[in-house]
Amino acid sequence: MSTHRPAAQRLFIEGPAGPLEALVERPPETVPGVFAVCCHPHPLFGGTMQNKVVHALARAVLDCGVPAIRFNFRGVGGSSGGYDNGVGETDDALAVAQWGAQEFGADRLWSTGFSFGSFVAYGLAVSRGAQRLVTVAPPVQRFDFSQLAVPSCPWLVVQGDEDELVNHDSVQQWTRNLSPPPQVRIFPGADHFFHGRIADLREAVAGWLREGG
Repeated sequence: MSTHRPAAQRLFIEGPAGPLEALVERPPETVPGVFAVCCHPHPLFGGTMQNKVVHALARAVLDCGVPAIRFNFRGVGGSSGGYDNGVGETDDALAVAQWGAQEFGADRLWSTGFSFGSFVAYGLAVSRGAQRLVTVAPPVQRFDFSQLAVPSCPWLVVQGDEDELVNHDSVQQWTRNLSPPPQVRIFPGADHFFHGRIADLREAVAGWLREGG
């Protein structure tokens, strides 16, 4: 795990509903040709790009030498627009990914997200053809993932078995019926926000990303 503080840049990225507030972090030594987009939890329930699980996802990416872009969905923080039930938010993520591809001269995308952000990251990965996908606590009971194709890239699902908002049995049942299936990592004793397990989450995601999925 890197001990160097990544260079951080706050800026606005033009989105389909107006400017999107973003935080771009670059590791001291960057792997060429790849970048990551990190998507936050539900905008109507306090989700922002500063969420600690999203922060952990960004740190896991940076530990691998890959730049990370966190951003606020439309209507959150300084971002323009209003909540759009995951549809507009996926469009926001696509705009951020397009910006990242140009900014870093990169054609490989790692799409990551937590909770509601998992649904958006999933849609982003399918629409743009991501090289890696990480979904933490995907809300399969609240959003219809089946409306989208199954991602063909290496894909990690992380779920706590004491999640009070996303039922871990439902997540496991969902993943068993997918082809190709994702790799599933269950965190025993972890709640929805991974209280006391953030460092473990970061290490697990970074390790999986380094191994190539």
